[in-house]
Amino acid sequence: MKPTVITKSCKLPDGREITIETGKLARQADGSVVLRMGNTMLLATVVSALDAKEGTDFLPLSVDYQEKFASTGKIPGGFLKRESKLSDYEVLISRLVDRAIRPLFPDDYHAETQVMIYLISGDKDALPDSLAAFAASAALSVSDIPFNGPISEVRVARVDGKFIINPTMEQKEKADIDLIVAASIENILMVEGEMKEVSEDEMLEALKTAHEAIKVQCEVQIEFAKAANKTEKRTYSHETNDEALKEELWKLFYDKAYAHASLQTPNKKFRGEGFSKIVDEYLDALPEDSTIDKGLVKRYYHDIQKKAARDLVLNQAVRLDGRKTNQIRDIWCEVDYLPSPHGSAIFTRGETQSLTTVTLGTKLDEQMIDGAMIDGSNKFILHYNFPGFSTGEVKPNRGPGRREVGHGNLALRALKQVLPSDTENPYTIRVVSDILESNGSSSMATVCAGSLALMDAGVPVKGPVSGIAMGMISDAKTGKYAILSDILGDEDHLGDMDFKVTGTEKGITACQMDLKVEGLTYAILKEALEQARQGRLHILNEMKKVMSAPRADLKPHAPRAQTVIIDKEMIGAVIGPGGKIVQDIQNTTGATVVIEEVDNKGVVNIFATNKEAMEGALKRIRAIVAIPEVGQVYDGKVKSIMPFGAFVEFMPGKDGLLHISEIKWERLENMEGVLEVGEEIKVKLIEIDKKTGKFRLSRKVLIPKPPQKQTTPTE
Repeated sequence: MKPTVITKSCKLPDGREITIETGKLARQADGSVVLRMGNTMLLATVVSALDAKEGTDFLPLSVDYQEKFASTGKIPGGFLKRESKLSDYEVLISRLVDRAIRPLFPDDYHAETQVMIYLISGDKDALPDSLAAFAASAALSVSDIPFNGPISEVRVARVDGKFIINPTMEQKEKADIDLIVAASIENILMVEGEMKEVSEDEMLEALKTAHEAIKVQCEVQIEFAKAANKTEKRTYSHETNDEALKEELWKLFYDKAYAHASLQTPNKKFRGEGFSKIVDEYLDALPEDSTIDKGLVKRYYHDIQKKAARDLVLNQAVRLDGRKTNQIRDIWCEVDYLPSPHGSAIFTRGETQSLTTVTLGTKLDEQMIDGAMIDGSNKFILHYNFPGFSTGEVKPNRGPGRREVGHGNLALRALKQVLPSDTENPYTIRVVSDILESNGSSSMATVCAGSLALMDAGVPVKGPVSGIAMGMISDAKTGKYAILSDILGDEDHLGDMDFKVTGTEKGITACQMDLKVEGLTYAILKEALEQARQGRLHILNEMKKVMSAPRADLKPHAPRAQTVIIDKEMIGAVIGPGGKIVQDIQNTTGATVVIEEVDNKGVVNIFATNKEAMEGALKRIRAIVAIPEVGQVYDGKVKSIMPFGAFVEFMPGKDGLLHISEIKWERLENMEGVLEVGEEIKVKLIEIDKKTGKFRLSRKVLIPKPPQKQTTPTE
């Protein structure tokens, strides 16, 4: 039977169309949608269990975005030649969708839920990362899964002063603002992106532009759900409640929790143990035959503790660790801590600490990218590690999780804006942040430590970068709110906003925002951005006390690199037949030479561990690519001898004729005994034949002309 297909469409501000359809593919999923823009097509499915597993008190939501290589006519690399685990790029898109939709599931919905999004057709003029959350929300809209949506997501880029929604790849690369924004019709939910040192007002303008486009996409999803007859959601009961016990515990615990929060201790461990002691004493005092549900007690106490900590801020404008709302924790920094890496720094803010290293590598160390939509290489790499001991926990030491990938990407976005251009920077740069202590804002500590380590390594960055994590606590009933600078881990958990902002003195370079509350106005957001700017500048000033500019030179043990630009036609001459010449240069000098064609020019990257090797390789390459000039004197070597003269190699790969008449001032009858093959002589280039390009050399012009013999006139 032919399927019944329901299709709806909407348009972007520039007239491009996006369509969503359901009923054709993956019909056994709870919700299934194919979204299309241009030639990009996404298949989004969602499935949710009918019941929650016993003991589950949270939403077990998983979101996976995967790009099928066939979508762009490619075969995967590697031995298996098939799609395997998600790449970092796919993980980052999965996180974007997760962060956008997770807050809109009901708090009491605990059924295992899976969202899967496949790129089934790709088009670089319609980038899929800005469409994935739209597709996921549409799939939820045509399912019976409880979801307080719809939401959607767009990319907003500013190119030549104009904002573009969902730009092409080419437009994106020219943008000075590049943000992905997710929102419902009423509220912005998530922001992620990078900027080239722009102001707070410019960023707000980008958010407003994005939100207007998102509203249109949310409205079409409402129509879509009505057309699919999916406006009714399933009934569920995933929580057991005891209102009498809840009321009793609030009376028993709230004042104690508020009193402990009011101690305002900066010690995370002491604070946590004190909160736990309140409920533990109650549970220990229960008789063995008590029928009180201990799990329920802990759940209610969690809410009580959260409310007490929030009320402390709203009532007294003071925080759990005693700081004012706009106060930054104590900071200390150190550079050049590790003797062997090419650059290193420690950045400690309160109980959060990052030890970061910088390693400089060659062109051969670039990270290869093999994706369906994106391929090529990266010469700037940043890795973020979060071991268990940083929070005093025992945790298996396995590969990086999605959180580590996401935090590392945010720090990378922040720092790459101040790096020299690829033509100015011959190095592959790897930054590694190891979080040694954590109590909030560890990704921002990575930005600060990474900036210091880059300067310590002598990388010529445009300026130092700092980062700050902002939070907010609000009460919808009273209208009270407090914006918090440099949030603790506890404040991230109990707050309504996590807004990370990085930048230089000139402006913002990257941001990441997640909202857990409705009704955040642009006025409040503007206030938060201004408070973040002040905090960011304070942190920058603390960093500058240790290092304010890059080292004038690399460290002695760092590799040396230099780039030489040559004519495209000379690439073959440097490489030589079968790579013979470039291999000889590397073998004889010890330098590494990498040659590639870029923009119809030859780019020769030379890497060496010492000055002698660098100069030796440079001399060889410059000699090869040098252009012969008439009138110049060269050191030549006799290659062959003929009856009429000799052929002399006066430049690498360039032979010229030294005619018998140009060897000496005296007349030579033949070449016998005059020169030997392999003999080194000085010659002068006296002519380049315009038709044949052949070279004529002279030796005699470099020898003083003997005086002519005086002749006596005959009588």
